[in-house]
Amino acid sequence: MKKTLNKRSIILVGITLFSMFFGSGNLIFPPYLGFQAGGKAWIGLLGFALTAIICPVLAVIAIARFDDLPHLAGKAGKKFAIIFTILAFLSIGPCLAIPRNAAVSFEMAVVPFVKTPTLALRIIYSLIFFGISYLLCVHPESLTDTLGKILGPVLLGLMLFVAVLCMIRIPYVSLEPTGAYADHQVLQGFLDGYQTMDTIAALNFGNIIALNIVHMGIKDKKEVVSGTMKAGIIAGILLFVVYAAMMQVGVLSGTVSQNATNGANVLTNIVGSLLGNKGIILLGVIYVLACLTTCVGLLCSCAEYFASISKMSYKKWIILFTVSSFAMSIVGLDQILKISVPILNAIYPVAMVLVLLGQFKKHLEKHPMVFPSAILLTGIVSVIYALSSAGIRIPYVTGLILSIPPTADLCWLIPAAAGIVIGWVLPAGRLGDSCSLSADREAS
Repeated sequence: MKKTLNKRSIILVGITLFSMFFGSGNLIFPPYLGFQAGGKAWIGLLGFALTAIICPVLAVIAIARFDDLPHLAGKAGKKFAIIFTILAFLSIGPCLAIPRNAAVSFEMAVVPFVKTPTLALRIIYSLIFFGISYLLCVHPESLTDTLGKILGPVLLGLMLFVAVLCMIRIPYVSLEPTGAYADHQVLQGFLDGYQTMDTIAALNFGNIIALNIVHMGIKDKKEVVSGTMKAGIIAGILLFVVYAAMMQVGVLSGTVSQNATNGANVLTNIVGSLLGNKGIILLGVIYVLACLTTCVGLLCSCAEYFASISKMSYKKWIILFTVSSFAMSIVGLDQILKISVPILNAIYPVAMVLVLLGQFKKHLEKHPMVFPSAILLTGIVSVIYALSSAGIRIPYVTGLILSIPPTADLCWLIPAAAGIVIGWVLPAGRLGDSCSLSADREAS
């Protein structure tokens, strides 16, 4: 008799995935959405949920269906799959999100309590932060025991405590939308949710979640896939609850202070006004937990992937990524951001298209050129946009690409749709062996 996941186990895995998703950026965007959108915050949250919740959940489902990211990306070609997967893991992991989360947690948990944050203090903090991260990463198959049973629930509880406290202590006043949310709240929410870049993180987390399910004694592949999908849905529900709560905190903060320039300011202003220094300490703990759990998830997923394609062991990759992320968080983060952010801007739209097409695995089997053609057009436009964001413009071409509606950030949407249509009518093999699905059918 095959073993199946019980409800408690599925919830634990879902909380684990939620805690891996919820990093510093996820804590900043919703309060600022509420602060700017005011009485129309719930409208903005709908757009935010599309890109910050639904897309990441769909990414987890896509990875479950295709086993892993290389197999999903392989639908557009073997060479593309190798390049894209490596860039995806590095850009969202040790080259961006991991050192950035460590740096942000230092800024929120330590800097408010010291007059002059010295380099020595930053080094000591980062040593402790990455030392704990390493210890939690040694056994990636047991993340449900640490993140799912302990750190995730504590993080959830503290954030909901802050939200409930604000709702009880501060009267609700419906304020007019301001700033970016003055008009088109759904579109602005969509764009802010897009900026979390959680979809590409979800592509990285799928394998670790499956590994934890297998560690629970689930050997049947269909059960592992089903469990991964259910965990993704639970994580999505938790994200919505927390985003809605943090958004409401932002709405209420408008009656406390009008001088916030980002989500961190919003939270600091309102919690500080209610609890004083104790509130700032509480926020610091929340930031550390959010950043720590995300770093652990990213370190584990990156090390797992690179161990699978090399002769170096998982533990050695963990050490390498932990040490390099530590170094970047201390001295080299700004320079790394200059390189990794454009790369992320180039590959993130491609990840979104992969996730969308991954939902129609069976339907696209008779139209193998849809993947490569959609990815090709999306990639061209995304690279041009990424170069533009890095200050590199191609005469005539850049201006034309950035003028594609609906906005410059989403200029890839229409080319992606065109690629899907073209791929639907093209016979297999027309785009060449390098991006032909038929040549890579074994990878699927």
